[in-house]
Amino acid sequence: MLARLEAFVRSEVDEDPPSLSGLDRLGVGRSRENWVFDACWPDGRLEHLILRQDPTGGLVDSDRAVEFAVLQRLEGSGLPAPRALWLDALGDRTGRPSLVMVREAGVCEYDLLGGDRPLQTRLRLAQDLCELMASVHALDWRALGLDEVLKAPDTAPSLTELARWERVLRQDQLEAYPELELVIAHLTESAPACPEVTLVHADFKPGNVLVDGDDRIVALLDWELVHLGDPLEDLGWVTQPLRTREHLIPGTWERDDLIAHYAATRGTVVDEAAVAWWNLFSGFKTAVMQVSGLRSFVEGRSDDLYRPTRKVLRTLLTSLEKTGDRLAAHSG
Repeated sequence: MLARLEAFVRSEVDEDPPSLSGLDRLGVGRSRENWVFDACWPDGRLEHLILRQDPTGGLVDSDRAVEFAVLQRLEGSGLPAPRALWLDALGDRTGRPSLVMVREAGVCEYDLLGGDRPLQTRLRLAQDLCELMASVHALDWRALGLDEVLKAPDTAPSLTELARWERVLRQDQLEAYPELELVIAHLTESAPACPEVTLVHADFKPGNVLVDGDDRIVALLDWELVHLGDPLEDLGWVTQPLRTREHLIPGTWERDDLIAHYAATRGTVVDEAAVAWWNLFSGFKTAVMQVSGLRSFVEGRSDDLYRPTRKVLRTLLTSLEKTGDRLAAHSG
């Protein structure tokens, strides 16, 4: 890998190439494989870099070229997105489709809101996360040229995303899942309209941000699922039952607090029934990812066994019932 990286970097830079050192494989993630390394330039400048590479199998298929183009357009936008340097779209130089980014300072903590920090610090971080999500949605994506990279949905974004993940399900499923068929039918019948199209991160969570020593969010990572769509998709993702531990603080930062803070930050009114639809969709999307993970394992492309768990399917059915109640209350 070091030899491949050195040749790749030489082909990408017009100046004298840097010397590379400290190459270390962080492990295969659920969607990408990460290699960290340092680049020392002839003028003494040192950069800490990371290579994000497609694994042989995983939970999500995405396009490195699209991710790279989005990150380049986000540079200078004010969002704390990582700076993308080089792209190997086909993987003919690094072995698999890859991109190299600057390795931002900070640490990643999946249990950011439930750890040992004082309650007020965790509450502030929860509010900061919510405001960061709102800033993604407030971005002027047309001015940044993101419509040259990402296709705006032709129909309601809810139906576009449902169709996208149903296609993944049909492609990867190895057995029948009647629970998912029931959810698909309900989602199709009750898909909400979208008052605005925004940039959607689509995997917003504490595990995809970096925090510095002062407990400040300094980077938002993992833009591989980014698209143009309904901002309530992200809000539905962070308030879905399967993500409660990651995004909420019991008794202090509950679902209603998060939604109210988001609405106040954006200066908008949030449609609770639409959020409930996106909650159900988010659970469905999680289950489909697990279906893809199972197929990867069975085909020998992944060593990790994933499958739609009983917990996920049970939570889906409970969310389906609650979504119906919210829709009925909203129509009443």
